[in-house]
Amino acid sequence: MKILVIGSGGREHAIARKFIESDAVSDVYCLPGNPGMSNNGIKSVGIDITNWIGMTTFVRENDIDWTFVGPEIPLIDGITDFFREENLVIYGPSKAAAQLEGSKEFAKQVMASANIPTANYQTFTDYRTALDYMTHQSFPIVIKANGLAGGKGVIIAQDLSEATDALRSFLVQQQFNTTEVLIEEYLDGEEFSLMAFIDRDKVYPMPISQDHKRAFEGDNGPNTGGMGAYCPVPQISEDVVTESIDKIVQPTADEMMKRGIPFTGILYVGVILTKDGPKVIEYNVRFGDPETEVVLPRLKTDFALVISKLLQHESPSLQWETEGITLGVVIAADGYPENPVKNITLPNLSDFKSLSNRIDFAGVKLVDKKLVSAGGRIYIMHKSGVDMADAQQKLYRLIADFEAHKTFYRMDIGYRANLK
Repeated sequence: MKILVIGSGGREHAIARKFIESDAVSDVYCLPGNPGMSNNGIKSVGIDITNWIGMTTFVRENDIDWTFVGPEIPLIDGITDFFREENLVIYGPSKAAAQLEGSKEFAKQVMASANIPTANYQTFTDYRTALDYMTHQSFPIVIKANGLAGGKGVIIAQDLSEATDALRSFLVQQQFNTTEVLIEEYLDGEEFSLMAFIDRDKVYPMPISQDHKRAFEGDNGPNTGGMGAYCPVPQISEDVVTESIDKIVQPTADEMMKRGIPFTGILYVGVILTKDGPKVIEYNVRFGDPETEVVLPRLKTDFALVISKLLQHESPSLQWETEGITLGVVIAADGYPENPVKNITLPNLSDFKSLSNRIDFAGVKLVDKKLVSAGGRIYIMHKSGVDMADAQQKLYRLIADFEAHKTFYRMDIGYRANLK
């Protein structure tokens, strides 16, 4: 098989690397990809992610068997609909189904209709009306931009002053190009990420993971796209996972079928275990990042054959590693997420060659044949251990050997597993 992966980050590197491990796969292309992927034999394609006609032309000219979509924006914009109209095979939800991530209001409507547990909320488009509502609420409270914000459009306001600043940035300054916010009750509890392959009304769950969104140790500092993750999550019981599948994931798939917009693809559910049981924080319609980089290495089944079966609406047989723990830590540019340092010189690609199965490159580019940073999150390194302490010791020792100037990373990724 020849496979095309759309995207360029660490998530897409992890996906493409898993595909190329398959004996059934001859070539894996990533569009636009990044230079770091070449260490795994993945071929980057110099076509812009918005150039769908260029993509379909490439697919036909290179006899690509099927395409896998990594990031959310093309899915929300309807890339799978476009490919199918061109009679090309692609894996991912339709534009209508991708509203689960693209519109928080739509997601809430789905949850309400299917009696899926989530936070109470109100939606606002007017700053003054929202501010008046806030003056009558208890704190902390959650304010979300109703749209895509790269994991950063959520503010947990501790008091009215913080809430006012958040409302102003969202509705007046339109920080994330949004004209609507959701104001939700604050849910307290342990968060985890539950991802699943969905084929209409059939659900094939993956092992749960937990990521760390805050920039600094102890879950302090601004929200980021994620500073690291680990899988599985020992402090969350199997009973809770089963309850989450039965009361959240399966009803979501069933409700989408009921609405005539069946979901096929990867469904990511951000779940929080409250005193009243698991509740939904958010949906994503693709693999999470950095969760993918620690979940996929634990898949023992041939990943390419799994997707091939799902594309034919056949049931895949999924086998996962059940022993130990896999830990991933993001190396980011100083100043991330607000103002990351640009063009940081990194070790040469050849220096990373020995780590080809332990590193997923995200924001990197080649300048004058030198590898430099091209974004806030530069790469994620990951390693497995018999338990969290073992994984941390092994991984942080490895990271220290490859430290680059003007970068930082959290030294406590996975610490919540040690609190159980």
